[in-house]
Amino acid sequence: MSVFNVDGKTELRQLFDHQLDAGLHHGAQLAVYKDGEQVVDFAGGTAGPDGDAETSDRKHLLFSCTKPYAGACLHHLIDAGAASYDDKVTDHWPAYADPSSTRDEATIRHVLSHQAGVPASPVDERPDVWGDWDAVAELLATVEPSFTPGETAAYHALSYGWLVGLLVREIAGETVGSYAREHLFDPLGMDDTHIGLPASEADDVATLVGFESFDRCRDADAGLKTMTNAEAAALFNQEHVHRAEVPAASGVGTASDMARFYACLANGGTLDGTRVLSESVVDELTSCQVEIESDGTLGSPTRYGLGVFLAGHPTDKYGTFAPDHVFGHGGLGSSLGWADPESGIAAAYVTNGIRDEFEHGSRTTQIADAVRAMCAE
Repeated sequence: MSVFNVDGKTELRQLFDHQLDAGLHHGAQLAVYKDGEQVVDFAGGTAGPDGDAETSDRKHLLFSCTKPYAGACLHHLIDAGAASYDDKVTDHWPAYADPSSTRDEATIRHVLSHQAGVPASPVDERPDVWGDWDAVAELLATVEPSFTPGETAAYHALSYGWLVGLLVREIAGETVGSYAREHLFDPLGMDDTHIGLPASEADDVATLVGFESFDRCRDADAGLKTMTNAEAAALFNQEHVHRAEVPAASGVGTASDMARFYACLANGGTLDGTRVLSESVVDELTSCQVEIESDGTLGSPTRYGLGVFLAGHPTDKYGTFAPDHVFGHGGLGSSLGWADPESGIAAAYVTNGIRDEFEHGSRTTQIADAVRAMCAE
């Protein structure tokens, strides 16, 4: 049985409720695992500005918290011997080849660590084709790298997902959403999580609200830079986006499912007797691939694993003094999942309020610090 501080759990709940009372978001979920056992499953507020009461099983749009799910599909295929990290993308997707372009040099390792050289693509600005993977493939095969793959790193806000999804489709012969369901979500009991909401389920995803940035000296937002928070909320509240398989941004799910995913990784790829990834692949996934002082997209110090961010830089959101072995991923000003394998902690915090990245970092860091205090033995 996991050991945690009961008073610390009370204080964590008070902080969780305080952030709701302060109006940082209308609704939120928080889930925590300790040593493979769920010890927190909070829900509070409402599922939208005028929505129903928030519940632990209400699906939320996860934005870039989808990326580790999609990446785990590639890791699973590598585990199965169907591919290798240093295979070229063109080994599995020949249509991506262009002898006159440096994109031919991109490997699966480059894709998973945001070093593929295409931080933006023509697909990113075409939400009308996000549900059509043939169109996605055709458009992505025209992209020209902005740097030679492996030369540096720049966060691939949406193109990460297109590349991962196309690789999964070419290697496995099925879509990334289908592969994730069969090999990740179902085995782990993540029943409320999807990459592409199925037609058989009603679109009851919590309503996102984009809050205006507070007054400060400059815009430090990352990712979908051309959009305001309100514009991002309006786009990602649409049903066709929820149903599209956008492996970098359109996953829907719950904090409880996300924390379960990270608890599995924190335990070397297994949870409750179910193994989804080998320990060696989890070690590779969570190893530092590149560390740079200024990410080409984010403009901040960044440490990348293979599909996750690693702690150890000033702008991470895993706690004030998170050890550098902590790993996880955030979603555009709204959500965060992370794990600390040495302390046995896995946590996920999901809200329906898109905040400026500085404000979002402040609220998630507060929560992470309180989670650590609760789990201190």
